[in-house]
Amino acid sequence: MTTITDIVRRHADVAEPDVEWLRTLVGDWQLVSDLCFADLVLWVRDRSGGWSAVAHARPSTWATVYYDDVVGSVARPGLTQRLDCAAQGTAVPVDVPLAEDGQPLDDADQQWQVDLFPVRRRDKAGLTDVIGVVVRSTDPSSTRTPGRLELVYRESGSHLLGMLAEGSYPYGSTPTGPRRGAPRVGDGLLRMDADGVVTYASPNAVSAFRRVGVVTVSGRSLAEVVTASLQERDPVDEALPLVVMGRAPWRCDLEMRGSVLSLRAVPLMRGSGAVPERVGALVLVRDVTEVRRSERALMTKEATIREIHHRVKNNLQTVSALLRLQARRTSSDEARSELQEAGRRIAAIAGVYDTLAHEIDESVPFDSVVDTGLRNALDLATADGRVRLVREGSFGRVQAADATPLVLVLNELVSNAAEHGFPAGAVEGTTRGTITVNAQREGSRLVVHVDDDGQGMDGHHTHGLGTRIVDNLVRTELNGSFVRGTRPEGGTRATIEVVLR
Repeated sequence: MTTITDIVRRHADVAEPDVEWLRTLVGDWQLVSDLCFADLVLWVRDRSGGWSAVAHARPSTWATVYYDDVVGSVARPGLTQRLDCAAQGTAVPVDVPLAEDGQPLDDADQQWQVDLFPVRRRDKAGLTDVIGVVVRSTDPSSTRTPGRLELVYRESGSHLLGMLAEGSYPYGSTPTGPRRGAPRVGDGLLRMDADGVVTYASPNAVSAFRRVGVVTVSGRSLAEVVTASLQERDPVDEALPLVVMGRAPWRCDLEMRGSVLSLRAVPLMRGSGAVPERVGALVLVRDVTEVRRSERALMTKEATIREIHHRVKNNLQTVSALLRLQARRTSSDEARSELQEAGRRIAAIAGVYDTLAHEIDESVPFDSVVDTGLRNALDLATADGRVRLVREGSFGRVQAADATPLVLVLNELVSNAAEHGFPAGAVEGTTRGTITVNAQREGSRLVVHVDDDGQGMDGHHTHGLGTRIVDNLVRTELNGSFVRGTRPEGGTRATIEVVLR
């Protein structure tokens, strides 16, 4: 995906802080486009000395004036002259045609109203030189008389565009928050003066506040209105005072009487000095009651699922411990071995659920599951602990539906290699051999080799319970293939190839 940073660097030589400033502007200028009922195009000086378009915003509140995407295009001579004037701070000649040399634009283009706004950044030394120019293109062809809402919106958008040259917009740090439901222009808007008194409230904003019990907001201090309406048990967002006073470009939730409003403050500044004067603010309002209710239900569901995984893990560990206890009490060597094998398999499954209980989704970092589970399986299979286990490659994240059968398969392969691949009675203090688990993953395709440098299978134990478990799980649960044979350099190689979910 091409980003604004990539596009700017492709066309122009712009300093890194300036690129970041333009990226921040483009990340938030849909608000301005909707307020102005106009298209916005960001132009930067390219390497040839001309101007190239690097970003474009279409209004969701009005029809666009551009049918084609203009990003990457080069400004025509007439527009270039206007952009040069805007960048130099000189008067922009309104009578300069926007047409190519001798080639008139179509009738629709000639009706556009075009305004230019230079973009500067504020740093420790003050305002930088112009780093770009925003062109606002409006189609004024409608003959209807604009209402108060449209007039307030357009004036607010023009104020924000005027802040571009003063380095006051975009804001240096505007948190978006992890929650959904960010308010937009069409959701509801309040215009406030410097004292926080609401001078205009859109119909949608009035309706939103009435849902939380506030009948009238126009002509009143928003902070006083909200404070008077809050009840003792209503939770208060710590950012609420900053937002309702319009003092910071922040977002918060206002929760009253069972409803939730998402509020976003947009301070309006004036002045290019070290500390611009705050002359008012916009507050965007959206009723997000159902959105928050869905989020809480989802959080409750996720917590319940994690608790279920935790309890399943505890139950499996209890069963595994009971099987080990029973194995120690039985007098039959064969029964003891079978009980220990069953306990080991259950413990391997418990390891997957233990990891799921600490994850936020239904996938697990399988490398950690394998490292712990296979080490435990090897310790149970070799009492003397003189078989070394090595993992190569990475499994990545694996969905829970695949993790359980996959860990069982690897558990069986490692246990079989340890039990049948290395003879007992080796010299004490020496390593009897090495088992290597090699994972090769490309997207959803996973190939795993389990190699040992032991004596090889020689046809023995190729049809035991462990082999049948591996073959059945790979074919039915993982929809893959399983082969095992002798390595040319000695020992045994078992290979599974599966396609993960």
